[in-house]
Amino acid sequence: MAPVVTSVSPAQGAPAGGTSVTITGTGFSGATAVRFGPNLATNVVIVSSTQITARTPAGSGTVQVTVTGPTGTSTQSVFFLYATVAAPVLTALSPSSGPTGGGNTVTLTGTNLAGATQVLFGATPATILTNTPTQITATAPAGTGTTNVTVTTPGGTSNALPYTYTTTPAPTITTLNPTSGPTSGGNTVTITGTNLTGATSVKFGLNSATILTNSATQITVSAPAGPPSSVSVTVTTAGGTSNPLSYFYIAAPTVIDVSPHLGPDTGNNTVTVFGGNLTLTTAVNFGAVPATAFTVVSDTQLTVTAPAGTGTVVVTVTTPGGTSTSGSGNPFYTYLAAPVLTSLNPTHGQDTGGDAIVLTGSHLTFTDAVTFGGTPASFSAISDTQVVATSPGGAPGTVNVVAHTPAGNSNALPFVYDPT
Repeated sequence: MAPVVTSVSPAQGAPAGGTSVTITGTGFSGATAVRFGPNLATNVVIVSSTQITARTPAGSGTVQVTVTGPTGTSTQSVFFLYATVAAPVLTALSPSSGPTGGGNTVTLTGTNLAGATQVLFGATPATILTNTPTQITATAPAGTGTTNVTVTTPGGTSNALPYTYTTTPAPTITTLNPTSGPTSGGNTVTITGTNLTGATSVKFGLNSATILTNSATQITVSAPAGPPSSVSVTVTTAGGTSNPLSYFYIAAPTVIDVSPHLGPDTGNNTVTVFGGNLTLTTAVNFGAVPATAFTVVSDTQLTVTAPAGTGTVVVTVTTPGGTSTSGSGNPFYTYLAAPVLTSLNPTHGQDTGGDAIVLTGSHLTFTDAVTFGGTPASFSAISDTQVVATSPGGAPGTVNVVAHTPAGNSNALPFVYDPT
């Protein structure tokens, strides 16, 4: 099958020839000739089976571009226009200076800039990024001193504008605040140092942070995500890359369980929190209320003084790695009102014990002990308002009956042991 030509870029050039063009299509392997009308192109390079670069021969008018290969010559209607093209004119460079290492973006403004084939900083080509009739952006090459910048298009080479290479001191960084954060990233880190103006990147290990603010002595960034580990933070400016400082990614804490799960609504009782990644705990909350105190026992255990509260709440732990979530285990804690006794029935019993005594009151659901004069009795909590206890034996006389729940002891009611 003969070669197929689908486009030529640029599609216009000077009658004198010499325009650099790129021909796109298929079947270019082994091509033997490129013609613009009847005339052979020069400097033909077969880049691939789908692309050829060449320089136009002299010509006039509109001519067909063809490629000839071992299997024939292309026949597609792809045309090149020979026309007098106005020479490019440069009016401004922004910025007009940059680092000796290059790499910065320079905007060239002017007229007749379309189809630029080359931007030179002195004798060194720059990389063209964007190109319109009035503006070109290019990546400056390395250089020294003051040099001339020119643009070449099919219309010729522009006037020159001066560009000065300046020596920019390398950045240094002295502190990070904070020096650790969650593996999910997204937290704000403040980097302090010198020569930080114009930072082009901030790296946490191999990952780039999002730069939020930038001055000569301070940068704030949104940290990227990272695995639990220590990474080096560096800042890159036109002057180079800074020294590294260590930043630690910390896995988020987990709460697997709390013990006990019940406690008085007045708080001040001790609760043990079990989980993981707890060493760097900065806060423990019962719902929205901070615990009054906590102690890190190990990476998997805390002892906490519960605050006052009501209802059932989620116990959460916060570290530089984040805050635990309710999905990680059984972190629920329920506040209980203290038990209240209002009556006993009967109020007398045998001193040998064995009588069924009904305790009536409120907040009795979680009753875990009933005592007659300090002696434990067997019991069954029937409802939140009633407990049935079996009186233990006791000396004839009056004793105090008390119910106990995780919220504490109830008030005492008198019970009389009658002699047998």
